[in-house]
Amino acid sequence: MTRILIVEDEPKLAALLADYLGAAGFETERIYNGLDTVPAVRRQPPALVLLDLMLPGRDGLDICRDLRTFSDVPVVIVTARVDEIDRLIGLGLGADDYICKPFSPREVVARVHAILRRTQRVEPVAQVLRIHDAGFRAEFHGRALDLTPVEYRLLRTLAGAPGRVFSRNQLLDAAYTDHRVVTDRTVDSHIKNLRRKLDQASGEEIIHSIYGVGYRLDLPVESISLHTL
Repeated sequence: MTRILIVEDEPKLAALLADYLGAAGFETERIYNGLDTVPAVRRQPPALVLLDLMLPGRDGLDICRDLRTFSDVPVVIVTARVDEIDRLIGLGLGADDYICKPFSPREVVARVHAILRRTQRVEPVAQVLRIHDAGFRAEFHGRALDLTPVEYRLLRTLAGAPGRVFSRNQLLDAAYTDHRVVTDRTVDSHIKNLRRKLDQASGEEIIHSIYGVGYRLDLPVESISLHTL
């Protein structure tokens, strides 16, 4: 859950913000003293800091400057003086937004959502499994897999629908295109060998047994690259 650090010396106001943010799906932590803020961010970095300017122990200006020496966590400055906003912006503190008291808690929640959408970046998922139908080739974490034709077809079938559970019969139909008669337990032997080769490539277990049903490949679809003929 996304955690918001509320730095506010007025307990009732801090509790009000926590209630609204909690209702919006955020986890919150409250700090009432300026001296405790930087250690808290170092100990467990939050997704965003709501930082009041007037705090006991240490004011918000010093705290924001200190935070920017080691963290790029989004900071929203809260001040009771409208005329301070221009001065704060001119100081170049690195704050991401400013809110003046009194304010609507709903507006604060909306600002938090907007800032997180703007500042949070989703890292692309690395493609760890590459399958090339031409030549029956497959790579896992950059290492070529020495697969038999049957093992390749099994992996190709599972990778074509990650997260889907395939029965043994479905896998056998995909593995043996000549429709030869084999027992459904034959697939267990092939899956065992396939798992061993995947394990040798990276140590990551991605094929899981579903008791009484069959097998499933557990990888994000974005991490699989399928090159068809």
